[in-house]
Amino acid sequence: MNRAVIALMPLTLIAGLSACAAPATRISTGLQRYGLDAQRADCVGQRLQSNLSLGQLQRLGKAAAAYRQGDTTPGVLTPSDLVRVAGELRDPKIVLEVGKAAAGCGVTP
Repeated sequence: MNRAVIALMPLTLIAGLSACAAPATRISTGLQRYGLDAQRADCVGQRLQSNLSLGQLQRLGKAAAAYRQGDTTPGVLTPSDLVRVAGELRDPKIVLEVGKAAAGCGVTP
């Protein structure tokens, strides 16, 4: 894959999918919709769920969704875009965990 798509944003999927599904499942499902294979999507979902609070996941999802509004490819969020979005939240833990999840799960541009 030339460009891994991280549309963690449908981490707004945190609000969009079944309310009883775990955040990791919601994250993975959203990532797969945007082209990431199941293994890496599951890996990212598990890592973020384990290392971020639900509030942090929701903030990240909302910020990423807003970042893509008006874009010609709103369904695509690259790893670089995601790290940039995480950085704008001014929560060092979110930035760190997003970077670690992407690197640790082999999600690279």
